[in-house]
Amino acid sequence: MLSDEQEKILSHNGEVLIFQLSKAKCATEKTRRLHVNRMAYDSGTKLFVQKSSGLFSMHGGSLNIEIVCCSCTADFRTGINLPCILMRKKKNNSVFKYFLLLLHSSNKFEQCLNFKLDYELKDDIRLLNGPTVLWRHAKKLFYVSTKTCTVLSASVQFSSIEWADEIENEGIVVLGTRTAGLPEEKEEQTLSKSDGAIWGSEFVVYAIENQKTLTGTCFLPHAYSSVISCVHVCRTAISRSQFRTSVVAITHKKQLIWFQDGLPKDMCQLPYEEPCSIQVVTTSRNDVMYVVSFASRNVCAVQKDSFQVASRWQEVKSVLIDDFIGTGTEQILLLFKDESNTDSLSTFMITDFGEISYASNINCKEDFPPTEELQENGFLTIQALEARLQAGCTSVRDLQQHLRLKEKVLFESCCALIDLVQEREHILPTAEEEGLVSLWDDTENLLHPLDKKMTLTSEVPEHLIEKLWQRVVDDSLVIGVKITESPNLSLNDVSLSLVMDHDFTSGSPVIECQSKIVKLNKTFSALSISSCQMEPQPKRIKLDFHSKNDLKKEYPGRPSKIPSDGAKTFVAVTRLSPLLAFRDICCMILLHAKRKKYQDGNLQESKQLTLLCGKFSLCLEDISSGKYSVNLLRNNNQCTGTMEDIFAILAVSLKFSFQIVSSDCTLTPVNMWLLSQMECMPIKECPENMFCHKLGSLHGTVFNWNPKTPFEGTLTFFC
Repeated sequence: MLSDEQEKILSHNGEVLIFQLSKAKCATEKTRRLHVNRMAYDSGTKLFVQKSSGLFSMHGGSLNIEIVCCSCTADFRTGINLPCILMRKKKNNSVFKYFLLLLHSSNKFEQCLNFKLDYELKDDIRLLNGPTVLWRHAKKLFYVSTKTCTVLSASVQFSSIEWADEIENEGIVVLGTRTAGLPEEKEEQTLSKSDGAIWGSEFVVYAIENQKTLTGTCFLPHAYSSVISCVHVCRTAISRSQFRTSVVAITHKKQLIWFQDGLPKDMCQLPYEEPCSIQVVTTSRNDVMYVVSFASRNVCAVQKDSFQVASRWQEVKSVLIDDFIGTGTEQILLLFKDESNTDSLSTFMITDFGEISYASNINCKEDFPPTEELQENGFLTIQALEARLQAGCTSVRDLQQHLRLKEKVLFESCCALIDLVQEREHILPTAEEEGLVSLWDDTENLLHPLDKKMTLTSEVPEHLIEKLWQRVVDDSLVIGVKITESPNLSLNDVSLSLVMDHDFTSGSPVIECQSKIVKLNKTFSALSISSCQMEPQPKRIKLDFHSKNDLKKEYPGRPSKIPSDGAKTFVAVTRLSPLLAFRDICCMILLHAKRKKYQDGNLQESKQLTLLCGKFSLCLEDISSGKYSVNLLRNNNQCTGTMEDIFAILAVSLKFSFQIVSSDCTLTPVNMWLLSQMECMPIKECPENMFCHKLGSLHGTVFNWNPKTPFEGTLTFFC
């Protein structure tokens, strides 16, 4: 007698895999063949076409080999999901041999696992990642994987297995039921005697890799343990050492129930008897649908938002979920039973309950719910969508109000800054004007237009500001302020601000810039530029990388001072590109500092100072004509230019310092090397610094060699 052909259908990476165990040609044939056909949906013909095929031959009695189950699992060696088929071969003396096959993309089968049992697998068989085979027999949980290669058993007894899958940090976890109050070693009874007498069973959760029992009530209440027929865990997370879960389950009463952290949240009455499985699909509209299959070959889909039946079908042979048409989202593939055609994919429907809907040779009608039920489902769906829309509108309004408040604060801050510069009194709006409630008692004349610590510009000596200048270097605008100090007057913590003298209703008038300090003595023997103040001598010999910090670093006890016969130049560097949008630029330059007065070498007073240094203007015509460009010219083996040009180049450059030490021999004359090999020329105004004219990436680099001894020196360059 010839055996019937056995067939299993599976989806993988948008393809439909059809596994067929071939018929035996005669009763004595000892070889069985497992065929696989890869079918892909053709959008042109609207049909599934064969993409490729494979074959696996098995030796043994023709009637003794069969397919147990198939699924897609992750191979622990590569982490890739592969189709996995569990085969069974019955031997003599009631011994069953099981072997697991992996199907690779080349359609080659790999036998990755085999084991023998003295009983037949019938109850709660699962194929999980690893791959791992898990089953229940005689109220015991058994499992074997490619890692263990040995059949192992769990210490916890199970009356049934409802769900099994991987959970982060726990590995493979099994959710099932057992007899209530069943004593376990090192485990307390989770139910009281009265509860056990009422329900008769309880949920148990077991992590097989960690070999520990988890709290079952985080998933489902024990009261449902005797009525649940099928479970799907949608989400798990661990918060404060407790599981946070989202679970959907089906009861024997035809109810689909949603549980949140072990508590029932919603319920849907299912249209058919004997539900047997749940699958979850996320459609192109980001809607989540629960697809429930029934033993009577009926299928229904329940929408997550409304938790109502959205569609239902009859005479369905198989339900697969994957991206069959290649849109990047999931669709449902319904394979219908067709007695007149042996082709498994002759009668099908692909749908995502939205724009996607394809059907082929469907003779049976879709089982639509009554008109009243459709209207009720539509009403509930609209309610859910309206609630989601209202929540989104509320969030948008809150964000708009927050942005308006931030703009108002920035506007008031800019007004206060301009009033401060122009020595006008700035009156803050009251709490009532702003629609706010004051948290303090209102007191008149509590605020003054200028703080007592702030010195008016009229108190500053007129000769303090010696010169203002500006230069354009590539995409940078450099503004310089040269000041002169006296022995009795010192400025510390100096920084510059640039404020646009324009209508700033559309943006802030304050220009983001970087303040730097240039110190120069009369003999030009030293030139330094830094965004930091002078450091103690031991620290200055360390390797130094020029920072981009706008604020200057303070060193207590060492104020930033220069010799009384010298000058000090402060520069502000900002990007030029954003300013070009205004065409004609007019800005005010503010100098912020801490003013210190000395008498007989003793500090008399220290005040904060804000000084309007002056204004500068810049237009596109000046920039195009090169009016403010840097010009360093060659003149008799020297490079000459204005000090402002030199300061501008150094201000936009990065500074690097290298301490060169030779303990065995004297150093090569570095200056001679810079002149010859590096093609540098000393700058006439400060000959200690050399400008590199060598073609290539080094062109424009400024070098400074400072020998301390014949064996040691510091090389600083600006690039």
